[in-house]
Amino acid sequence: MGRKIGIIAGNGKLPILMTGEARRKDYDVYICGVQGEADETLASLAQKMKWVKLGQLKKLTTFFLENEVHEVVMAGKITKTNLFKGEVQPDLEMIKLIARTRDRKDDTLLGAIADSLESKGIKLLSSVTLLGHLLPHEGVLSKKKPGAKDFEEIEFGWKIAKEMARLDIGQTVITKDKAVMAIEAIEGTDEAILRGGALGSGEVNVIKVAKPNQDMRFDVPTIGLQTIDAMIRARARLLVFEARKTILLDQNELLAKANQHKIIMVAKSDE
Repeated sequence: MGRKIGIIAGNGKLPILMTGEARRKDYDVYICGVQGEADETLASLAQKMKWVKLGQLKKLTTFFLENEVHEVVMAGKITKTNLFKGEVQPDLEMIKLIARTRDRKDDTLLGAIADSLESKGIKLLSSVTLLGHLLPHEGVLSKKKPGAKDFEEIEFGWKIAKEMARLDIGQTVITKDKAVMAIEAIEGTDEAILRGGALGSGEVNVIKVAKPNQDMRFDVPTIGLQTIDAMIRARARLLVFEARKTILLDQNELLAKANQHKIIMVAKSDE
């Protein structure tokens, strides 16, 4: 019997990658999949899987404790717009937790959930546990290199994106000629890119950052093929993201597609 690790699975490819990496390192994997978000194929990859609705904190906690799982990671996103469609039915434990929080910001709620789990003997690990190889170091990743004007645009957008991230509004800004075309809000990165591209009539720049003092247990910035596809549709020309704090999925395919469309990709350090 191997070591145990739990995964709270949202949507996207990340939970599948996390499960595969855990199994390769001889972990027994126990997954709580969020209904309507997590991929159904996860059930065939896990030692055991439980489906929970968004807000069912007690059911989630009970599942891990019953299976003696005391280390858990969050992997994958939750479609935030669903939170406002009346589909979330929080249980009593979640209602009590929400009542104790000072606001409904992502970090506040997720931090409260982490504290609740830890109080019951379940430690929430970094979301990049086992996935450090997906965090690029600083440098230009694309064949096309940024010029002097590009670096000016990067510095302009970086400061604004960092401030938006500090306020927990969003972590991505879309700029053009040192003007802000769009700021990511609840709709997510890809929709913000499409909106910014439309407003800027293409040739826009995408700057995505981690939050100041980013808590790597949750909401770690992630870039995948969907992001590049959105940039292609928006006719964006430059993508900048934070080195060592951004998960880059499908790296070879993503870079090949970026190079094909002459998109500049830069991993920038905040240091």
